[in-house]
Amino acid sequence: MTGSLHIGLAALGSAIGVGIIGMKAAEATGRNPGAAGAIRNQAIIFAALAEGVVFFAIFLGKMGQ
Repeated sequence: MTGSLHIGLAALGSAIGVGIIGMKAAEATGRNPGAAGAIRNQAIIFAALAEGVVFFAIFLGKMGQ
């Protein structure tokens, strides 16, 4: 139960984090359209790092069982 719970919380936190990244990337692109490419690249990298937390949680959850 606890393994599944912390995986779910990690997934929820990751989803919220990716949403915030997207929101701020859209805001930054609106403020400076000339930097859209650099902002998009950074947003993709940061979203991938935020989603990587879920894989660590899954791995640790499987090791605890």
